[in-house]
Amino acid sequence: MQKMEYSGTDSEGREFKNAEEMWREEIGEQGNVQKKTEWYQKAIGYWQGVEASVDGVLGGYGFVNEPDIKGSEDFLKSILSERFASSQQHLVALDCGSGIGRVTKNLLLRYFNEVDLVEPVSHFLEAARTSLSPEHGFISDDHKAANFYCVPLQEFTPNEGRYDIIWVQWCIGQLADDDFVSFFKRAKAGLKPNGLFVLKENIAKSGFVLDNDDKSITRSDSYFKELFNQCGLYIYKLQDQKGFPQELFAVKMYALATDSRKRTRGSRQKQQCNKPFIIK
Repeated sequence: MQKMEYSGTDSEGREFKNAEEMWREEIGEQGNVQKKTEWYQKAIGYWQGVEASVDGVLGGYGFVNEPDIKGSEDFLKSILSERFASSQQHLVALDCGSGIGRVTKNLLLRYFNEVDLVEPVSHFLEAARTSLSPEHGFISDDHKAANFYCVPLQEFTPNEGRYDIIWVQWCIGQLADDDFVSFFKRAKAGLKPNGLFVLKENIAKSGFVLDNDDKSITRSDSYFKELFNQCGLYIYKLQDQKGFPQELFAVKMYALATDSRKRTRGSRQKQQCNKPFIIK
């Protein structure tokens, strides 16, 4: 892995001179399986104690669900109109870190014929399975939640060539840099030839911020772009999320292609000033 020369802090105000120092402390030297396993176990343990509700998965900010879905829908519609114009096409999406199925239910099932969900917290995934069941009217021949995978992203490999969109929202911060890169490299094989990743995440103003409670890292835009480069991914389109409270991190949406020739210019709006509170 390339050294990430970004300084940062943790949620208690401790400063790190670079990401390498932080990762060495949190997950040990490369190859320290036990310490990295502990990192991920602490994260799962945190989320196992969270209520399987919209307010729970959004860290007490359940009211941002509506502007979040609206922003995502605007972004998704622009991508679909550009790359998936054929109304006859059978579209399939993967919802990574799906939680209780909030994004699948409110957004993806309205645009995709099938959606698969992958989520490591079992009671979240069971809540998703229940809310997206036929009894709740969310299964039809044309639009259905097809598969539910209770697997962490660092261990998950999508089925080859299945997905038009792989949606990754508010979960990639749980992955260490090396697992971030290896996940996206593996997941490329899960995309159809014209497919894209959509990554929607909190953005630190600079460097990174480590959350000591849920063991997640909020990366800056520059940090993300360095990791995209290591993954062999190219920004096809990007957009800032609007309508969130000032005290939250800024949020960006990145559409990522595996081919640089498909790259276009996206919005480059100035990020709003924010304080380090995190939607988890």
